[in-house]
Amino acid sequence: MLVVPVGGSGLAAGSSTIAKHLQPGITVIGVEPEDGADTLLSMRCGQRIALPEAPSTIADGLGHASPSPLTWAVNSRLLDGIVTVTDQDITTAMAFAFRHLKVVAEPSGACALAAVLAGRVPHESGTIGVVISGGGVDWPTFHRLISQPAHRKDPAHA
Repeated sequence: MLVVPVGGSGLAAGSSTIAKHLQPGITVIGVEPEDGADTLLSMRCGQRIALPEAPSTIADGLGHASPSPLTWAVNSRLLDGIVTVTDQDITTAMAFAFRHLKVVAEPSGACALAAVLAGRVPHESGTIGVVISGGGVDWPTFHRLISQPAHRKDPAHA
């Protein structure tokens, strides 16, 4: 299984294209912030749908009101599912990645890891690949997000 953030610039489309080419039986799950789930809504309706207003989420790179036509054409065919995560899930994943993997991930780039840590990815035993992308977050913002009291309990020790 491959778990990848879904935005509008093609990371999920490109990742699913390569993954399905190299491993035809692989399951690819896209992850969006729950307040910006334009692709999830579109998948449920079978066509591109626009959210009524611009999403409000810390994962600003994934906060699109509607899937772009090019990425929708690929994602609607190749993604096997979409799950959503909360902003709290995202900051917990950012803290986990920093503390355990020594990786600084911006909120959008931590969404796939957030879905796995929060138990939102349906899976049976097997290998799960998680795309963690982007370090485009300044230190004061990163520190504030990972230092929130709700994230002091580490999912690795839960």
